Amino acid sequence: MAVRRPQGNPAPASDLFGAPAEDASAATPDAARPLADRLRPQTLAEVVGQDHLLGPEGAIARMLERGSLASLILWGPPGVGKTTIARLLAEAAGLRFAALSAVFSGVADLKRAFDEARARKSNGQGTLLFVDEIHRFNRAQQDGFLPVVEDGTVTLVGATTENPSFALNGALLSRCQVMVLKRLDDAALELLLDRAEALTGRPLPLDAAARATLRAMGDGDGRYLLNMAEQLFALPERTKPLDTAALSNLLAKRAALYDKDREEHYNLISALHKSMRGSDPDAALYWYARMLTGGEDPRYIARRLTRFAAEDVGMADPRALPLAIAAWETYERLGSPEGELALAQLVVHLATAPKSNAVYAAFGAAMRAAKETGSLMPPKHILNAPTKLMKEIGYGSGYEYDHDADEAFSGQDYFPDEMRRQSFYRPSDRGAEAAIAERMARWDEIRRRRKRG
Repeated sequence: MAVRRPQGNPAPASDLFGAPAEDASAATPDAARPLADRLRPQTLAEVVGQDHLLGPEGAIARMLERGSLASLILWGPPGVGKTTIARLLAEAAGLRFAALSAVFSGVADLKRAFDEARARKSNGQGTLLFVDEIHRFNRAQQDGFLPVVEDGTVTLVGATTENPSFALNGALLSRCQVMVLKRLDDAALELLLDRAEALTGRPLPLDAAARATLRAMGDGDGRYLLNMAEQLFALPERTKPLDTAALSNLLAKRAALYDKDREEHYNLISALHKSMRGSDPDAALYWYARMLTGGEDPRYIARRLTRFAAEDVGMADPRALPLAIAAWETYERLGSPEGELALAQLVVHLATAPKSNAVYAAFGAAMRAAKETGSLMPPKHILNAPTKLMKEIGYGSGYEYDHDADEAFSGQDYFPDEMRRQSFYRPSDRGAEAAIAERMARWDEIRRRRKRG
């Protein structure tokens, strides 16, 4: 969220809903405008939480210093200042600000915006075209930006909450620089509250703990934080400072950002998987809980945990895979929320188990070898010979029954005759695989003796 200090005239209202880029706030009494709008900044220096882009060494600040503002994609969560930054960039670069929302605009709107920009360009005036929710335009509409960006008719600034790698065409991305905006940290959120108090001339009716809770409820979204603060400022001025419990009763906490079809879904499952791989049960439980509170289907989590048991724990703890199936089945029998505890137990077991991806790597190597070697026949000595003809041509000849050999291991070769023996499975020295590695070493020695003798 971007805000200004409470001084001077208010900046133009946000264009979040596709309104014209005029000063819509001019005809609106100041007291009737939302607090977040009244606190909108008038300079880039007043934007909070994005110093990595707007500070003296920031990428955007350097562009402005050079006088060469490129087309940009501003990627970040809601309420961190994308619209405000775009408007202030136009002012700083001496460009006319024009705005569209992909939610409400179509081909006709794009054509009109491009025609107006061409007319300005012919009169020596450049245009910064801000497109909110740019990821909502389809591929053909996104392609429509290419010629006007390429020839400098517009400097495009697109805003998106979605990962541009997936949401935007490669051709458009190649003509823009992606700037990643950060969710607002605790210090930035506190600064917003300080500015809100200065503007209204009164403190928030909160004790210290409740104030911290309010910032946490903002969840990195400055606009949402200020909307909640506005509700608190509406309380009678003599209201006794609220504690955390009273604040929670007064304000409903919004659900965490989580869309099972979008990037948050993949980010959180990746975090869970890598926390378990990194043997951190506490972090793994946290990400598991985040997924549940976001509304993820526990069956999906169970499936991913089962995959982890096979891929990352493997033979280092052979119990992991049957335990994963058991936890999954327990959830199916009990349902939510009771069954979620079984999955939590599995998360802890997998995170604390010894890890080995030896089977995963071995299977991948074996698949590559199978594709490379085609249809080689097994060696004849391990083929069954149910008919006289098969016996006559050598099927089963020379086969040694392993149970009759020392250590129940004959040391025969089971690869095709035309293929050199290969080593796919290389057990680690962790967990149960350490003992497996010892057995395999003994068997390799028996094979070597057999080959020498």
